[in-house]
Amino acid sequence: MVLEETAGDRGTRSGDHAHVVRVYYEDTDFSGFVYHASYLRFLERGRTEFLRVLAGDQSELHRAARGLVFVVRRMSLDFARPAGMDDLLTVLTRTLDLRGASMRLAQEVRREGDLLVAADVTVACVRDGRAVRLPDALRARLAPPDAA
Repeated sequence: MVLEETAGDRGTRSGDHAHVVRVYYEDTDFSGFVYHASYLRFLERGRTEFLRVLAGDQSELHRAARGLVFVVRRMSLDFARPAGMDDLLTVLTRTLDLRGASMRLAQEVRREGDLLVAADVTVACVRDGRAVRLPDALRARLAPPDAA
């Protein structure tokens, strides 16, 4: 599966979605390296663009699906290497698993192929504050490439 390209994004043969971000001064701490919490924003942008390519604009999805939203339920991060000012980073996102009302995503932040941060993210599908089953049409688009 190759994901459609969008501005600043690209699909890969493996089904990963790639979103490119540049490190700005505001993303760093006094050491000049990316502040650990800034990676959360980079990962969020990667997930948002991943969903945009596969499911369309989230605000339109919210309207069309009567208030459907995605919320992070769980996230684990492994920081391998730091990034610095002006680095160009690639955030890779792919679906690992789909459950009734949630999906598990693998995300990586890389610089020129080197792994900087790995994230395992569980996102829940919610409407009116309650978990709801992922709609079938959305489930089909979000399924991992190797899913039968």
